[in-house]
Amino acid sequence: MAGYKHLRRLDRLWIEAPIYFITTCAAGRRPLFAHADAFTILREELASAPDRHGWRVGRFVVMPDHLHFFCAHGGERDPVSLSHFLGAFKEWTAKRISKRIGAKPPIWQAEFFDHVLRSQESYDQKWRYVRDNPVRAGLVVDADDWPWAGELEPL
Repeated sequence: MAGYKHLRRLDRLWIEAPIYFITTCAAGRRPLFAHADAFTILREELASAPDRHGWRVGRFVVMPDHLHFFCAHGGERDPVSLSHFLGAFKEWTAKRISKRIGAKPPIWQAEFFDHVLRSQESYDQKWRYVRDNPVRAGLVVDADDWPWAGELEPL
């Protein structure tokens, strides 16, 4: 078709205040996290993210061998990169979990999965999926019965 111009893909996607969906796993997928001591450590470190790293954390689910959470820029300081935030989070939680429950390092896999959510609908859909993880894994009958989940602040 002469004269027809194909639409080009955008090189970048600009979202005013993106929300990221993060999944990170225990090294060797060891079941280290879904108990009171580890949950407390993970929750405390996620709660400190705005002040320490410039990242706000919303909803989260701690599974026995991995962690899901949603985060966005915010807090009293300029945000560090997502990789820096996750690296520091893993470093501090690994030290505390090793000391508290005696787990041998490494605690975390080196990599993590991140996904930028594009709309409130996407956030709600992803949250429903994540919230039901313990049900799909056969750990509880109802997602409301899973004690290792919560929300630190609305995103």
